[in-house]
Amino acid sequence: MKTGVIIGKFYPPHAGHKYLIETALAQVDDLTVIVCAHPRQTVSGELRAEWLREIHPGLQVVTTPDDLPDEPLSWGRRTIEILGRAPDIVFTSEEYGHGYAAAMGCAHCLVDLDRITVPIRATAIRNDPVANWTFLEPCVRSYCTKRIVLVGVESTGKTTLAEQLAREFHAEWVPEYGREYCLTKTGEWHTDEFVHIAGEQQRREEIAARQSKGILICDTNAFATGVWHERYMGYRSSEVDAIGRKDRVDLYLLAMPDFPFVQDGTRDGENIRDWMQERFEARMRETTTPFIRLKGSRERRLSDALSAIRGLPSSPFGPA
Repeated sequence: MKTGVIIGKFYPPHAGHKYLIETALAQVDDLTVIVCAHPRQTVSGELRAEWLREIHPGLQVVTTPDDLPDEPLSWGRRTIEILGRAPDIVFTSEEYGHGYAAAMGCAHCLVDLDRITVPIRATAIRNDPVANWTFLEPCVRSYCTKRIVLVGVESTGKTTLAEQLAREFHAEWVPEYGREYCLTKTGEWHTDEFVHIAGEQQRREEIAARQSKGILICDTNAFATGVWHERYMGYRSSEVDAIGRKDRVDLYLLAMPDFPFVQDGTRDGENIRDWMQERFEARMRETTTPFIRLKGSRERRLSDALSAIRGLPSSPFGPA
C-alpha cells in the first residue's frame, strides 16, 4: 500500500489545495493531510480540518500545533510521529518540499509550484476573500460571508430595509422564518416552537451564506428569537439561547421604533413596543458584535446602514 502525506496551514483551503489533494489521491492508496495551527490564526485548525473533510469526503485529516522552526528536519520528525512511520511520498506545491521529503527518506511530488494550473495563493484570499471568491468552496465562502442582521420590534421597517440592502449589494437575503410560521400558528405558544423557529432560521441562513457573493442580509436571526420567546413565554429559554449563541454575525442593525405602528393582520405587540425595544437593546449590549441603531426616515436608515456595512473589515482572517 502506497502512503502519502500533505502538510500545510490551509489558511484557508482553496482551489489550489483541492488540486494538490486530488493529485495526491490519484497516486496513493492512503493519504494523510496535516493541518498546522497557530494560536494567532483566527480560524482554528480543527475548523480548517472540518472544511477539508467536507470538500474531500473520507479524507484523513489531522491537526498539529504550528510550533516548530521552519526547517525540514523538525517537521519531518513531527510527521513521522503523527503517521507512525515515514510516508512513501510527499506532495507539496512549495520549495521546501524536497528538503522535507529528504528528511524522511521518501519521494517528493511537486505540484503546480508556479500556480499556473490554479493561479491562487492563500495570502491573496486572506487579504480579500471576495475578490477571489471563485477559488473557494461553499463551506469556506460561508465563513467569509459578511452577515448583516436586522433586529428590532414589530413595524420598524426591517423587512423593507433588508430587501433594499440586498438590492444595493446584489446580495442574498434571508426572510424572517418566524413570520412565516405565524401565518399557520394557532393556539398558545410553546418553547419547542421557538426552538424550531431558531433552528430553521439558522439552517436557512447557512444555506444562503454558502450561496452568497460575500454579503448576506438577514431579517432577524436565532439570537433574536430568544427575545421573542421571552416576550411570549415570560422567561428566557436556555435551548433557544444555545442555538442563538451559534449565530455568526458581523453587524447588527437595530431598528428603532420611531415609525407609527402598522397592523398587518399578524402583529400583536403595539402596546409593548417600548418593553421589547429595551430587551433588544439589552441583548445587543450582551454581545461583542458591533451594532448600530437605525432611526429616522427610511432614506436615513438606508444611508446609515450602507455606511456601516461598507465600513466593515474586508477579511475575517488574521495573521498567517
